[in-house]
Amino acid sequence: MSLFKPSLLTLAMVAASTSMYGFAAEAEDAVSADESIEVLKVTGIRRSLQESQSLKMSSSSIVEAISAEDIGKLPDVSIAESLARLPGVSAQRLDGRANVISIRGMGPDFTTATLNGREQASVNDNRGVEFDQYPSELLNRVVVYKTPDASVMAQAIGGTVDMQTISPLAHGEQTFAIGLRGEMNDLGALNSGSEDTGYRGSISYIDQFADDTIGIALGYARMQSPNQEERWQAWGYPKLDYVDTNPDVLGGAKPFVRSSELERDGVLAVFEYAPNDFYHTTVDLYYSKFTDDQRLRGIEIPAQWGANGGIEATNTEDGLVTEGVIRGAEVVVRNDVNKRDAESLSVGWNNKFFLSDSWSIEADIALSKAERTDIGMESYSGTGRGTGVGAVDDLGFAYNGDGGYNFTHGLDYSDPNVIKLGDPLGWGSPLGANTQDGFINKPEIEDELKSFRLSAEYVFDEGIMRSIEFGVNRTDRDKTKLDKGYYLTLKGYDGTDPNYVMTVPDQYLLSPTSLDFFGMGDVLSYDSLAFYNDGNYTETDVANVDLSRATNSWGVYEEISTAYVMANLETELFDLPLTGNVGLQAVHSDQSSDGTVATVENGEVVLTPRTAGDDYVEWLPSINLGLAIADGQMLRFAAARTLTRARMDKMNANVNFSYNENPNDGVNWSGSAGNVELRPWMARQYDISYENYFSDQGYFAVAVFYKDLENYVYDQQSAFDFSTILPQNPGDNPIGLVTQPQNGDGGYVQGIEASFSLDFGQFADVLSGFGTVMSGSYNDSEVKETPDSDPTTLPGLSEKTFNATVYYENSGFEARVSSRYRSDFLGEVTAISLTRQNVNVKAETVVDAQVGYDFSDSGIDALYGLSVLFQVNNLTNEPFTSYTGDDARHVRDYQNYGRNYMLGANYKF
Repeated sequence: MSLFKPSLLTLAMVAASTSMYGFAAEAEDAVSADESIEVLKVTGIRRSLQESQSLKMSSSSIVEAISAEDIGKLPDVSIAESLARLPGVSAQRLDGRANVISIRGMGPDFTTATLNGREQASVNDNRGVEFDQYPSELLNRVVVYKTPDASVMAQAIGGTVDMQTISPLAHGEQTFAIGLRGEMNDLGALNSGSEDTGYRGSISYIDQFADDTIGIALGYARMQSPNQEERWQAWGYPKLDYVDTNPDVLGGAKPFVRSSELERDGVLAVFEYAPNDFYHTTVDLYYSKFTDDQRLRGIEIPAQWGANGGIEATNTEDGLVTEGVIRGAEVVVRNDVNKRDAESLSVGWNNKFFLSDSWSIEADIALSKAERTDIGMESYSGTGRGTGVGAVDDLGFAYNGDGGYNFTHGLDYSDPNVIKLGDPLGWGSPLGANTQDGFINKPEIEDELKSFRLSAEYVFDEGIMRSIEFGVNRTDRDKTKLDKGYYLTLKGYDGTDPNYVMTVPDQYLLSPTSLDFFGMGDVLSYDSLAFYNDGNYTETDVANVDLSRATNSWGVYEEISTAYVMANLETELFDLPLTGNVGLQAVHSDQSSDGTVATVENGEVVLTPRTAGDDYVEWLPSINLGLAIADGQMLRFAAARTLTRARMDKMNANVNFSYNENPNDGVNWSGSAGNVELRPWMARQYDISYENYFSDQGYFAVAVFYKDLENYVYDQQSAFDFSTILPQNPGDNPIGLVTQPQNGDGGYVQGIEASFSLDFGQFADVLSGFGTVMSGSYNDSEVKETPDSDPTTLPGLSEKTFNATVYYENSGFEARVSSRYRSDFLGEVTAISLTRQNVNVKAETVVDAQVGYDFSDSGIDALYGLSVLFQVNNLTNEPFTSYTGDDARHVRDYQNYGRNYMLGANYKF
């Protein structure tokens, strides 16, 4: 019995472009040998939409899907951009590009990413995958599972994103595909020595051999992409003169321009072998190397929080000083470098044994590795060493209405005879007073994830159960972070001259950088990384004097064993077809961590190794049901208990503490710590959806969901027995107060989402080729630390999201305009010393557009397979804005990225 009566097009789309672990078997059985499949000649935007719709329709779970328009051609330049167009999915931009996603209001911490069904290691401090590591040119499609079933090993409360590569045997024909695009940013090269042009290129080869029993797919993609940014960044907004009744005023600012060059190389290899009806094996390999080289130049301007002559407020509006003068201002000219080198490797070997018409066995083994090395360097210069020494300036400022300020100045901040290397504001004293002339962070991350899965399925001849599937899965994950940071002091400083500064040597000087975007003119520019690499600084390890830095390094290890059973159902309810599944997972987790206990003795940081761990079992039932209430109409219901594992950077065994010999409250010990005993976030979730498929390229769907969060992880102060890690003095109270992440109370997330796809050609021939895809969602949440505490904001949750795409495709010509909107949300951004911080992010609408032509429809045989494309990203130049508190004028970051233009061609033969 079939759930739907799909058209030939639907069946063929599923079969012909299936990836390795998808829907090939069902679709190939459904298409009989004598039926024509001429409709497969549909290409471009419509091909992508039709296949995505067929995947959504045929799934037993509630899913959304993105399919490639053709080999090497996903709809957008990055996976995250494409994902952000799906119903209930939104993306957060990093340096102008979509980087991480939220699903149904649940942020990156609650989302799991897999490649061909296998969980992936990540290059960041946590589990969340940064999707810009994966070249879209090497992927066939991406499926977002909003409801889990028992066979999904990488469950998450928000959802699971499965990136899928192509199956060469299912593809069924030899194919070469080549793509090349040039790109340019309209802000130009903002920093000296930077570029505003780049390129993307890819090549793919797919073929079959030995009577179609062997298939291979090879792909290579390279990107060298420029990225520019003008950024206004504020320290904060205290009260003027620190008087509570006064208006808020700018505390300080760090405006700068950033120029980045992203380089990414990606390699994909797939080997598939099916010698007979009994055995099928696939080996796939994916490798990516990613480099992000950033140059940042700007000025740090202390205002209310600075040692200056005070602020003269000349205009105030609604409790905020909007115009004024910083008298006697002393600033820091910054020449900074951020560089990230990351590598990802994923290897998998899948084997399927079809023992009979009823029995099949599947064995899968996989390895995923990720490594990341960062350099975050700061180099300071100014008019003197320490405050009150060098020349000062009167800086006028005026609020510009967008969250930033325009300045006026008197000094020439590009003059190397005025601006010299040193510690202008006395930020640190590693080698005496005012000797922090710079700083460098060097964190390293290594993540390794190994998995083995063995499962079996038995197919019944009759009854309500179509089949039963059961199996076991083992996943071992080791993640380590080595976090090193160093104060930098000029080697020419020997302590004999407390006012020592250094003129930048000529060999490092560059052309001045313009900061006209906020009125500060040109600033001194030099190659600070070359200056550092040539040995001009003395380094002092911060961990020797800073307790928090000493406990930033850690290792977290997990051994996860899962057993599951799932019954696939196929029956009738009220004479209507009912299909789905019901299942159960038993998950045993053994987690441990290597960390450090740090304290200060005689002015020095003392470190003691510490190892701790815990284990637990969780039971995860799930059910997915689909009732075909009419031809092409589906009513779905799903319920499950799901888990998302705690952040790995919260699960470390580190402890730092201080000892008070004569405390007033009787508590000798206090400190902060990680928590290796953290339990996962747990939720009971319920989903209902209605889907109406009224054509091969037209559907309407609406879904409501409710997630009952059993717990939530918060930083809480609690009692800690210090006698477990340290000997105690007679009379000491070993129970101290430690701030650490713990499993607190829970709450809920609920929402509604709707989507539709429409081909206007259904209404009139004159509209043939025109169409639209739209979706929107509304999310609401309430999460509490304790039953009596106030609700907190859930990171990543936008109350409203809306996506719209309007397209035209006919006779080889295609055009598309896409827009995505998300309302304000709490986002995670980079803070001081490359740490992560949650801030309020302002609502944004990002618009992209592209036009192209496929010469395969031109009738010119020599150009068959050639297509050209022109694309504009961030067409309306939408900024990224974050703010503090409830006043949207209290802008923390205002980032202007400009527009990216791309022109290129693809050729397939």
